[in-house]
Amino acid sequence: MPVPSALRSVVLEAAALLLSAVCGGCGLPGTLLCDVCRAELIPDPRAVRTPEGRNVHVALTYQGVAARCLRRLKDEGETLLARPLGSALAAVLGPAVSHGVLVVPVPTSRRAFRRRGFRVPDLLVRRAGASTTRALRWTRAAHDQRSLGAMERRDNVRAAMRAVADGRGAAVVVVDDVVTTGATLDEAARALEEAGYEVVALVALAATPTNPVSG
Repeated sequence: MPVPSALRSVVLEAAALLLSAVCGGCGLPGTLLCDVCRAELIPDPRAVRTPEGRNVHVALTYQGVAARCLRRLKDEGETLLARPLGSALAAVLGPAVSHGVLVVPVPTSRRAFRRRGFRVPDLLVRRAGASTTRALRWTRAAHDQRSLGAMERRDNVRAAMRAVADGRGAAVVVVDDVVTTGATLDEAARALEEAGYEVVALVALAATPTNPVSG
């Protein structure tokens, strides 16, 4: 039975994509994520603390394969890696979300959205099987956090977010992609609570190895 031309075109495009792909974790050609690197993304949940002492539940440590895959997603637009990363996030997001609880991603700056064309925390949440509520926005541009120390990060994002509407007591889980010091999550939680939301949990895909572990 002949294969319809439209279907044949899709199959050929998928095959070409696979052949041009390299593993996001190790660079092995011919695959988006090899079995060895996929095993490195098996969640190992733990809790870390923000500067204000809030617990953040994270699925992975931001190093090795996890760090390389997330950089490929964020810096190179390799959005297919959001699926295995989202599966890891689901290990900590799922237990935090119950009926009626909203999932609020940390907002993406306009500049980052224009550069990437997508919002990383939102994409990861969707790949984790949850829907998002954009309840936060930046009120001013914050500097790139990557070169800043812990105190500088806190000052950089202080009072930089606000909720887009009155929370009216709604319960929310706040989600980010990577926790370094946790200053951004502290600011997100502050803005939501100030607007009348109840922040029931903070969740992230990964945390840097230096982030303090919750006792």
